[in-house]
Amino acid sequence: MGYVQTKTAFQRTLNNLGVDYLDLYLIHMPFGDYYGAWRAMEELYKEGRIRAIGVSNFQSDRIIDLCYMAEIKPMVDQLELHPFYQREEELDILHGYGIIPQAWAPFAEGMNGMFTNHILRKIAKEHDKTVAQVILRWNVQRGVSVIPKSVHRSRMKENLGIWDFELSKNDMQAITSLDLARPQMLDPHKPSEVHRLFNYLENPVLTSL
Repeated sequence: MGYVQTKTAFQRTLNNLGVDYLDLYLIHMPFGDYYGAWRAMEELYKEGRIRAIGVSNFQSDRIIDLCYMAEIKPMVDQLELHPFYQREEELDILHGYGIIPQAWAPFAEGMNGMFTNHILRKIAKEHDKTVAQVILRWNVQRGVSVIPKSVHRSRMKENLGIWDFELSKNDMQAITSLDLARPQMLDPHKPSEVHRLFNYLENPVLTSL
């Protein structure tokens, strides 16, 4: 999606939502004419029609390149960030550019037995918290914004209950040992993921939703 398409899509989004501005607008993947899309977003930001602009699934090389080429640096980068894919070096780069990393799937949908992991359960028991709360707190202490998804009121309340405790240095080190150092949900470098994205964009039924 380039400059013109981004302007058109943005206005359509405002019309569909019935609002005058958006708090956050993102480029979903580092594919296609995202430089043109970014220029359009910069203009919309300057006009006050977007409060913050950012990207999603941009890895370090793409982030650095965009920061050098853009007038306004991304404010947010949404990434796969959870105990099994910790990405410490990438977080250092984002923090160095003043970009907020945001975990779009902080629980990795429970993959690899995350909620039954013995290390996480031990830490949760010591703090009288749930494993989910430990995972969220761990990311927050790393300077990561988190957006856990839930439609259940009880879990929403649970996800908010992370501000009355702090993980120790030993807790953080123990969680570090869980890192598998590879994506568990989405790898933008895989050709199959690139094909999947463009197949989605080319499907008129899906893109009209």
